[in-house]
Amino acid sequence: MISFSNIKKTFLKKQFRKLLIEKEENRVVCQEEIKTIGILSTDEITNWIDVKDEVEKIFGIQNAKIYSYKRFSRKDTVSNKHFSEKDFNWKGQVSQPNFKNFIDEPFDLLIGYFSKKNLFLESAVLNSKAKFKAGISKVNQQLYDIEIVEYPTNIEKFLEELKRYLVILKKLKN
Repeated sequence: MISFSNIKKTFLKKQFRKLLIEKEENRVVCQEEIKTIGILSTDEITNWIDVKDEVEKIFGIQNAKIYSYKRFSRKDTVSNKHFSEKDFNWKGQVSQPNFKNFIDEPFDLLIGYFSKKNLFLESAVLNSKAKFKAGISKVNQQLYDIEIVEYPTNIEKFLEELKRYLVILKKLKN
């Protein structure tokens, strides 16, 4: 028996592939200095690391925003910090208004802080209106403008390395 969830995933994968090709062909890397940062991660990671605090500390900013992927549970309420597969409609588009606003916000930098393939997180990164995207290597190199090879447990090393490259690219002041 085919479930609604499997149909949704099939449509999302198809939409994801199509959009990935379009974005790759039209990619323009923004040269502006980074002042706003968005973060996409997993609930699993954010339960043992305060990713937002680490980003704000290392980059010296106060306005980072974060959304974490969390598997859907009927017990959960709508959150401004989490999203799930239920926040995507059957066409693969974000349907939850708070999460849609996050995706549509033109962050100067979006950090994809997750190391395992996840169709919903990858779609969120792909659909984000962020001007520059960075993430952990080996997830999907087509999503990011820059990838850092690091384990999620080493957040300070990841962020220091990212900051070093952003200074070289003149997107951050030293």
